[in-house]
Amino acid sequence: MKPDDLPPHHTAKGFRNLHIEDPDKTFFSFLRMRLFGETKWADHEETADQVPVQPLPPERLEAGHDDTRISWLGHSTFLIQRGGINILTDPVFSDRASPLSFAGPARYIAHVIDYSELPKIDYVVISHNHYDHLDERAVSQLAERTSDSTVFLVPLGLGSWMTDAVVDADKVREMDWWEQTDFGKLSIQAQPSQHWSARSLFDKMESLWASWLIDFDGHTIWFAGDTGYNDKQFKEIAERSPPIRLALIPIGAYSPRWFMKYYHVNPEEAVLMHQDLKAQQSIGMHWGTFPLTAEPPMEPLQRLKDARAAAGIDAETFGTMAVGESRIVR
Repeated sequence: MKPDDLPPHHTAKGFRNLHIEDPDKTFFSFLRMRLFGETKWADHEETADQVPVQPLPPERLEAGHDDTRISWLGHSTFLIQRGGINILTDPVFSDRASPLSFAGPARYIAHVIDYSELPKIDYVVISHNHYDHLDERAVSQLAERTSDSTVFLVPLGLGSWMTDAVVDADKVREMDWWEQTDFGKLSIQAQPSQHWSARSLFDKMESLWASWLIDFDGHTIWFAGDTGYNDKQFKEIAERSPPIRLALIPIGAYSPRWFMKYYHVNPEEAVLMHQDLKAQQSIGMHWGTFPLTAEPPMEPLQRLKDARAAAGIDAETFGTMAVGESRIVR
């Protein structure tokens, strides 16, 4: 394909966002902000005990439920179950969201389940390649445990990483925005988000990032992954998608705002996303698990509460879950 024929979010070397000019920031920009910026960073471990956490008994996850059941394992990891189908989003089983086992953001709440006790996973959906969303330990464990059945759906550019992580090539579906894969009555579509990718210092924007629409024969769940806000993209998703029953939307990892705003929504923008998507219900995620940014663990919940009240939205329509909680979505 010639450069002139590429979709607008493609570049000659990778990908770009459509509604912002991507800032020229690097890992070293983050270090300067973190070490020398004026924003005071919260001590996440000091207030980690305020995050609602409960054990997730494996027997609660037995297959065959007629309704849609979601269980939050922390950060952006959800187990979505319907009609005997089990889907995991952005599974992270490691103690750190980092390439290193001894440094980087350490999980400050307990794991709520022994991951070997999860039910057989049919599909794994990956939003992008950052370490708090793409975890080699999780991918390897899932591939080795159920290599004969689990399908991994990933954005463009991540196929070779998945096969290097022992996933069989025929079990990987690499997808561009708006591409859809059907599995009987289940369809999964990659959709846009406003984010970026990098697994090292040298591969920025070389693989794509995505949100995902999971459609169980008309019962739809939208998973944001990680994203910034603009006033066009999510309205377009609503226009091009069937009605969204449940949206899983980030509400954390947003401070300091001057540095994070392009690629991470704050709770106020999460409410705007909920409205743009015309979601019947939304749940806030991407908080209370890893110390990625400056805000304290529980601040996203208070700001979501305030933003929800300002918009006239109740907690049942846009709320949060305890880590380890399961919920039926009818």
